[in-house]
Amino acid sequence: MRPDDIRTRLLQPARPEWGHSDFDLTPEVRPKADANLKPAAVLVPIINRPEGPTVLLTRRTAHLNSHAGQISFPGGRAEPEDASPEITALRETEEEVGIERGIIEIVGRLDTYRTVTNYAVTPVVGIVQPRFACSPDAYEVAEVFETPLSFLLDSRNHVRHSGWFNGTSRRWWAMPWGEYYIWGATAGMLMNLHARLTEPENTSP
Repeated sequence: MRPDDIRTRLLQPARPEWGHSDFDLTPEVRPKADANLKPAAVLVPIINRPEGPTVLLTRRTAHLNSHAGQISFPGGRAEPEDASPEITALRETEEEVGIERGIIEIVGRLDTYRTVTNYAVTPVVGIVQPRFACSPDAYEVAEVFETPLSFLLDSRNHVRHSGWFNGTSRRWWAMPWGEYYIWGATAGMLMNLHARLTEPENTSP
């Protein structure tokens, strides 16, 4: 899939039933109220490589209090001065991995994703030109790597895993790629990206 195809697909409005959360595969434990969710945003950076698009991901450092060592998109909590989720995502990307916003073309949003930690995360999709240089924040980011978009969009690579969280059995999506275990909220957002980019286009008048 080329950048022009991605732009076209993300112009289509998202279907309401494509809403995603950490409770997608365990709806019986979803909280009944959505009040007091903390706003956040992440960038889904699609790198426009000549050999085919890739998705940039980070591995968080092991000493962090939350999500230590996990695979994630660059992003974080919205600040009061952020005018939009796009501004939050671009600011956090600059801070975490050092990619300047001037080489990122925002092409759309995915559905807001609710996390078990009570965040409402807006995934912002951006096309990044391959001439960028990374300078990761050593406190937050242990590693920056890229995964082929074609791998992430292939449903054969989408697996359901299960385990225990705070004494409750839960199920989640995962997309293991080599040594990287992509799972949880990151995999859930990628499932939404998969739906947006691979579902048949709505051609009705």
